[in-house]
Amino acid sequence: MKIGELAERAGVSPRLVRYYEQQSLLAPHREPNGYRTYDEAHVEQVRRIAGLVQSGLTTRLVKEILALDDAAAMHQPTCPRTVAEMLATELDGIEERIACLSRSRDAIRDYLRRSDHAAILDERAATKA
Repeated sequence: MKIGELAERAGVSPRLVRYYEQQSLLAPHREPNGYRTYDEAHVEQVRRIAGLVQSGLTTRLVKEILALDDAAAMHQPTCPRTVAEMLATELDGIEERIACLSRSRDAIRDYLRRSDHAAILDERAATKA
């Protein structure tokens, strides 16, 4: 498949796919004419990369995680201490962001419950159920 189809199926822009390639996070197949081609595995890989980046990880750390995945797939699970320390630092940051988002969610919910529009919360809860 071509870059546009990959991007559409993975839910990202073609520009982002090219960026992932520039960061050595993604390696397309190349046709003799130089065109990039992708297969089904690339769709999942782009989704995974995008998810990791959206969670707040740097592309440098995403590259390390992908390398660890590759090693584990070859039955060579290993994680150097430096990478483990980077992951632990990122985990701390994620936990802090989750706590901040939870406080914001609770404050908004509390405000809505005390407003004239408390029914909105019940309506949204009913549509999710």
